[in-house]
Amino acid sequence: MIRTPDAGWLDPLVGGLQKAQEGLLGLLAWAGLAGTSHGQAAWPWALRLSGENLLIDAGQARRLGMSLLVLAVAALALLLAGLWRKPRWFLIVAVPLLLVAAPWPQAAVLFVPAVPTSFHRSPTGFDVASIARGGELHAQHCAACHGVDGRGQGPLAAAQPVWPPDLAGPLLWRRADGELLWHLLHGMKDRHGAATMPAFTQFGDDDAWALIDFMKAQAAGQSLRATGLWAGPVGLPDVEVRCEARPPRRLASWRGQRLRIVAAGTPQAALREDPRVVTVLLRREDERASSPAGECVAESTAAWNAFALIAGTGQLAGTQWLVDRDGWLRALGSPGQAAWSEDDLLCRTEAGDRGAPAAAPDDGLGALIARMDSEPVRFLKGGFVR
Repeated sequence: MIRTPDAGWLDPLVGGLQKAQEGLLGLLAWAGLAGTSHGQAAWPWALRLSGENLLIDAGQARRLGMSLLVLAVAALALLLAGLWRKPRWFLIVAVPLLLVAAPWPQAAVLFVPAVPTSFHRSPTGFDVASIARGGELHAQHCAACHGVDGRGQGPLAAAQPVWPPDLAGPLLWRRADGELLWHLLHGMKDRHGAATMPAFTQFGDDDAWALIDFMKAQAAGQSLRATGLWAGPVGLPDVEVRCEARPPRRLASWRGQRLRIVAAGTPQAALREDPRVVTVLLRREDERASSPAGECVAESTAAWNAFALIAGTGQLAGTQWLVDRDGWLRALGSPGQAAWSEDDLLCRTEAGDRGAPAAAPDDGLGALIARMDSEPVRFLKGGFVR
């Protein structure tokens, strides 16, 4: 499901808080006042503003919005007081009164614990090679406790001080990527300071990011198997694509256009080009075959495995995906499916069915495209807009 606030004002408020914090961090880094942690500028404080709490508690979010308006009025009063030739003391006196009268939200809601990597962004681009590397690491270091499927039912789970969390549930969608990175590399402790997960100090930063990529892909597939939907928006795995004699390009380079990814095994009739989407054929490296003229092909076993992981199935041949202009996987077509329908939309808004557009297309693909365009993903991961 796409996490979208019901109120139009809440979305920009949370996005603005994120941009303000990222801007402050960037300014500190530019001025040499922020250190580095795991290759990026480190957040220097033990707390950060909590977008996720504001989404849950709209009342506190409303109080914050009103307080920010009061701050703006106070700043304007100080500016006017300074611009007049003679000081306007009533404006200066009004400033502290306004600040006292502001309906400030509860600090416990507004602030949450932070780590130096809270605002870090993954450098991998959700690449299929990174997902594959993460799968190897998960099998070696994580499956014993978290289980092969990530659901926390591994053979050593019962021996842990705290039962391992279900990585296929909403945990990965609630936590910021940078905070997942920190806990992987530095471990986790309970409120009494006792270790609940060891620090994987043997991992380099690249390995840790790769493991996070794998966990995202695995969680998407497990969510699909359990509920029939993706619990959170799933990004398009990136891979090299070749289109006839043209130079190879990355799948991510089509950002801004709609894509249709088609796994090999789909009937040729379904592979016909459609001007509304860019069609890319996906196949394993050991299935080399001649391609129809004009066809774009991603020939990669790692890509095949990554898409199979996200689809939650080992029977990938004939499966199709629709990708929106922002690079989110939105719809999944089953092998042998004759036509698209709105039931194939697996990444939806929480606002419910808004109904079809006034001029809904007659064909299923057109209806899906219209729905995707009218309901863009507004994803907040760890309270941060992504």
